Amino acid sequence: MQVSIARPGELGPPEIAAWRHMQQQTQFLANPFLCADFAVAVGTFHPGARVAVLTDGSQLVGFFPFERRQFGLGAPIGTGLTNAHGLIHAPGADWDPCQLLRACGLSVWRFDNLVEGQQSFAPYTAAVKPSPVIDLADGFSAYAEKLRRKSPQFCRDVARRARSLERERGALRFESDARDMADLRVLMGWKSAQFRRNGWVDIFDRRWIVDLVDYLFSVHDGMFGGLLSVLYAGDTPVAGHFGLRFGPTLAGWFPAYDTRFGRHSPGHIQNLRMAEESAAQGVRLIDMGAGSGSYKQLLRSRDLLVAEGTVTRGRLAAGAYRACSAGTGWARRRARQHPLLFQAADRVLRHYGRIR
Repeated sequence: MQVSIARPGELGPPEIAAWRHMQQQTQFLANPFLCADFAVAVGTFHPGARVAVLTDGSQLVGFFPFERRQFGLGAPIGTGLTNAHGLIHAPGADWDPCQLLRACGLSVWRFDNLVEGQQSFAPYTAAVKPSPVIDLADGFSAYAEKLRRKSPQFCRDVARRARSLERERGALRFESDARDMADLRVLMGWKSAQFRRNGWVDIFDRRWIVDLVDYLFSVHDGMFGGLLSVLYAGDTPVAGHFGLRFGPTLAGWFPAYDTRFGRHSPGHIQNLRMAEESAAQGVRLIDMGAGSGSYKQLLRSRDLLVAEGTVTRGRLAAGAYRACSAGTGWARRRARQHPLLFQAADRVLRHYGRIR
């Protein structure tokens, strides 16, 4: 097997077509965050984005999108933004992770949302976690019936609060493919406020991420693209979601709502309307991504599994990484034991996140 490295934008039509064909052949690879289109978009705005192209003779057998950082450290492309990553490969393909890292110029590659079926990376997996999905394979009515049987009180509450919101603000209207950039900016504002309320880094403070989302919002090629949905009460937007679609799969990304209407649960109303409209438009799976959000547990049909772990090349790299990780863990434990130290570290990390 030979490995060559390219920037995502350097891939030609034959490579893009082969990439998509591999995704369509393997269920676990059919995620928008694993698309060549997503890699190319990230590469347009992030200079560290690369793709390793794997060939066996003249045959294309795989693509490994990654980010190259200092000191030989590697990460999935779009790391911190995506809920799925891995090596896109032809059925039955196998690879040597250490050889792959050597060709990529990496000593370490850390993953936290590795999709199923990546057997060559299995020895490096440290943990496996659930990633909830909404299964619409049998249509929305079948999904809604199962949800009513599982959570009847939740379904009654959502219906009651939807009626209350209509009485207060006007008839509910749902746009499944909103094309107004102003709606996207409103959603980003809600999401930024949520990040700050929870003490998280506001990723929209990073200009390149805003540019990436704007670009993906403009992409509609029939197979891959950004999809913005918005719930209105009267003329007022109250909730929304921006995600990515690849064929029958919709990947959840940025859900948010206007907290002024929080008592009406507009986020739950939005999610159910989105599932209904998505099913009508051919979506068969909504991947909500790993995480402990309560709404995911309420809406989930079942779970996919994603893995986290670290591939290291050579004893020196492995030892250095373990030492660094151990030091980081020690510092984290010490900070949590001392409130003043924790607050100081928290301020530094938030500032670093804003300027990065």
